[in-house]
Amino acid sequence: MKRLFVVLLALPFISIGQQRPNIIYIMSDDHDANAISAYNKSLIRTPNIDRIAKEGILFNRSFVGNSICGPARATLLTGMHSHKNGFIDNRSKFDGTQSTMPKLMQQAGYQTAVIGKWHLQSYPTGFDYWKILPGQGLYYEPRIIGMKGDTATYHGYATDIITDEALGWLQQKRDNTKPFMLLLHHKAPHRYFFPPLKYIEQYHTKTFPEPASLYIDTAGRGTAWRLQTMSILPDMKLSSDLKVDPAYLMDIPWLKPDSSEIAYYHSIINRIPINERKRIVEIYKERGEIIQKLRPNGKELLKYKYQWYMQDYLACVASVDENVGRVLDYLDQSGLAKNTLVVYTSDQGFYLGQNGWFDKRWMYDVSMRSPLMARWPGHIKSGTTTNTMVQNIDYAPTFLDIAGTNIPKEMQGLSLKTILQDPSKTLSRNSLYYHFYEYKADHTVLQHVGVRTDRYKLLYFYTVNEWQLFDLQKDPAELNNLVSNKSYQTILSDMKKELIRLRDVYDDHEVAGELK
Repeated sequence: MKRLFVVLLALPFISIGQQRPNIIYIMSDDHDANAISAYNKSLIRTPNIDRIAKEGILFNRSFVGNSICGPARATLLTGMHSHKNGFIDNRSKFDGTQSTMPKLMQQAGYQTAVIGKWHLQSYPTGFDYWKILPGQGLYYEPRIIGMKGDTATYHGYATDIITDEALGWLQQKRDNTKPFMLLLHHKAPHRYFFPPLKYIEQYHTKTFPEPASLYIDTAGRGTAWRLQTMSILPDMKLSSDLKVDPAYLMDIPWLKPDSSEIAYYHSIINRIPINERKRIVEIYKERGEIIQKLRPNGKELLKYKYQWYMQDYLACVASVDENVGRVLDYLDQSGLAKNTLVVYTSDQGFYLGQNGWFDKRWMYDVSMRSPLMARWPGHIKSGTTTNTMVQNIDYAPTFLDIAGTNIPKEMQGLSLKTILQDPSKTLSRNSLYYHFYEYKADHTVLQHVGVRTDRYKLLYFYTVNEWQLFDLQKDPAELNNLVSNKSYQTILSDMKKELIRLRDVYDDHEVAGELK
């Protein structure tokens, strides 16, 4: 009788706990919105990712505050811009002792887990369970770090393995009496893009439309454009990026790889299980034969590089989409779907040939914009969209709000809960702040700050004292700098004032003396 009384006392607590929604946050790496068919149907079909938008809400204008991998993750955890959470670039080390959203979720009675890419140079804190990739992680036979600091090699393909581990935790390792928050972080489709065999088979013969600015002349567009090293033609390597066997390139002076590129090619090829390696090498042999036969240069070489880049990148995306489907199917089959908020996003946008570029980092919309969609049955109406500008500083306060716990005043983002439930609502914020710090480490993009409003964008490359102003309504590709245009001088002045205001609102001392 005494034992029965204890059980009966526990039942109301379990019932109340289960009423709070579970949260699954799926974040891929470098997945541009244009590579999701819910946004753009010209490149790929992503039926499983699209399903989240179809059964929930699609954000058309979701942005980040620092377009690079590690800082985006630190912002997710803290709800703060990079200068406040201390992780400004990929060389930083995240301070796990600070207050974070996962810790607050734990205090609110949630189980917390993170599985997949971490990339914060310190072990996770605030999580009841974690398994993370070291650094960027590997596509084939990835190494994974467990909670005891032990590292093991897992057999298979990273996107599949990360999903396996997430589903294993959901099915077997979580406490079914508590609500949970799972951060499921994929490595893909991050460079160096390497898809699994079945999607290499499907995509290696596909041809994709070229962006209008693929062959643009970037001369005369300022110091930042002149210094950058993220152009497909000179900076994307045939062997390490596009898997062309170095043997096909050794007698072509302008394409001959250096010793490090050759070593990298062999290291990634040799990680592929032998039963798949032979076929993959055979497929990529076609690229080598084309290079050897045609010896392309200039525009002709760029044409080939772009198509091969897109084949591999989108094949990686296809694998992510398949694995998102596995998670959604499990939620449906287990009955968890009806009480689970599912969010899909990426750590930032990514250049798919616009301006002849790949990678991210810039404040231009291609890079600053990220995909964002969410499904929450009974709370989010199916098939809704919103054009409200949101930013990744908003994710942490949103999850805390949904969990029914207080949002710390230190968090700089705003809760999106009301927009999820009613997309006609707006936020008490009319502009977004941006600050990119990492120079010289990769791709040589100059440090810059900026502000984006509904129509205009202002960038300041403060180390070289150069400004850029764009009218996003008339120039969505951001190719026409209006700083010297007499018709826009009032707007330029207003945008500078707004940038200074946001710098002060967000307390960004890094540029305290730079803006005038």
